[in-house]
Amino acid sequence: MSRLIAATGTVVIAAVLAVGAAFGIVAVLDAVPEQPNVPLVTYDTAPASR
Repeated sequence: MSRLIAATGTVVIAAVLAVGAAFGIVAVLDAVPEQPNVPLVTYDTAPASR
């Protein structure tokens, strides 16, 4: 009976850890990184003198 309780406890703890890891991964993937509002490429525009 002692082994059955130990096995059940191990399964419950493993399930809780798996669910926690899944929620943690989803939270990390759902986080939006701060995006700078600076263009990487700029083009010089000539004045319209035509």
